Amino acid sequence: MNDGNHVGLWNRCLDIIRDNVDPTKFSTWFVPIVPLKFEDNTLTVQVPTQFFYEFLEEQFLDILRMTLYKVIGNGAKLIYNVPIDRSSTPVQSVNLEGSNRSTAVPQNGVIRNGGNKAPTILNAPAPQDLDPHLNPNYNFENFIEGYSNKLSRSVGEAVAKDPAGTAFNPLFIHGASGVGKTHLANAIGTKIKEDFPDKRVLYVSAHLFQVQYTDSVRHNTTNDFINFYQTIDVLIIDDIQEFVGVTRTQNTFFHIFNHLHQNGKQLILTSDRAPVLLQGMEERLLTRFKWGMVAELEKPTTELRKDILRNKIHRDGLVFPNEVIDFIAENVGDSVRDLEGIVIAIMARSTIFNKDIDLNLAKHIINGVVKTEVKSINIEDIINTVCKHFGLENSAIHTKSRKREVVQARQVAMFLAKQHTDFSTSKIGKFIGGKDHATVLHACKTVKGQCEVDKAFRSDLDAIKQALKQ
Repeated sequence: MNDGNHVGLWNRCLDIIRDNVDPTKFSTWFVPIVPLKFEDNTLTVQVPTQFFYEFLEEQFLDILRMTLYKVIGNGAKLIYNVPIDRSSTPVQSVNLEGSNRSTAVPQNGVIRNGGNKAPTILNAPAPQDLDPHLNPNYNFENFIEGYSNKLSRSVGEAVAKDPAGTAFNPLFIHGASGVGKTHLANAIGTKIKEDFPDKRVLYVSAHLFQVQYTDSVRHNTTNDFINFYQTIDVLIIDDIQEFVGVTRTQNTFFHIFNHLHQNGKQLILTSDRAPVLLQGMEERLLTRFKWGMVAELEKPTTELRKDILRNKIHRDGLVFPNEVIDFIAENVGDSVRDLEGIVIAIMARSTIFNKDIDLNLAKHIINGVVKTEVKSINIEDIINTVCKHFGLENSAIHTKSRKREVVQARQVAMFLAKQHTDFSTSKIGKFIGGKDHATVLHACKTVKGQCEVDKAFRSDLDAIKQALKQ
């Protein structure tokens, strides 16, 4: 039986919802809903997207249940109709009777825009109209390979050859600032765009994503924002750690991530820290970050720094003596970006003051820009210094002892090794107690956290660092 009064019933529902929901939320999430029919005690409505349906379920199920009960009565059912491809089932139903609820969400449906235009800054209906915002100067040809980045580069090349066709989806690349994360992410995107020109590839910083989302909320265009991002074939989000603590942005990205992943699209994320260290990120997102491949870009070794310098110097048509290259590589260790900056500074000073590029000029520039270590610090130095400070035998740190003082010394040693050496977390764990990669990450997180809340511990750590420099 069709009561034929679906519009009137829904308007009565809206009157109740309007009195119980913030006006902005009402405008964003309820005004776009279109009533389609009412029969067999079931109201069918159309919503713009699957994300819209999921958000209603997550945020407004109680108010919907209460409203349908008041307007229709016991046993009321609400069915959502989502415009999707014909290859997928278009109906999702929610039983609002009692506490029972059943949903039937298509896993492979591709959601259409349904006539809505994306925000102007994001509007690009065809692949050739979409600016991927990639930097063509960041490519695989000038991404110099070394031991510290070999794995990440190899995985990146595999993804570029077969986006969403490998087990590396999502690809989560992490490492300290300046080690080449943005370069590698752009190189992957650039290669995909070259080999698959019909794919919609987009590189966007987490900060810009957040700004776009905030603007969409302000202008009631959140659904257009979601629609746009759900059309991307290869989404690259740089500096994902900027989502930490921003719950609403995380919730929105969670739904975008799910849609893209379920529909066979490639996700590439970069971060300045491993997922396990992203405190303030929702657990359901962290779990998804680890679905594919988590690859660490380590600080470049001395040999890799030399190769990067030679490549930079050659590309710029410059000539540096080998002793200058060696000195820069040995004293500028943390960032590839710093290496390139030093080359530019040396060349500028040489040109402006008509000076030869020699070791004295290099020392003058580096001493004014980079804090050089008085001496090279290795893992043995760290273990010796840490154990001496805590009054332990060096051998204690390599045992399986769970005594508090031993565990603390081991964690501090791992933390300092990560800060002061070029070794990967796996190698650090191997050298300090025969532990694994995860144990080292946990140690770094623990030490960092304790420094923030324990002044005495922070004082101990500062004393150890000072002793290492002597």
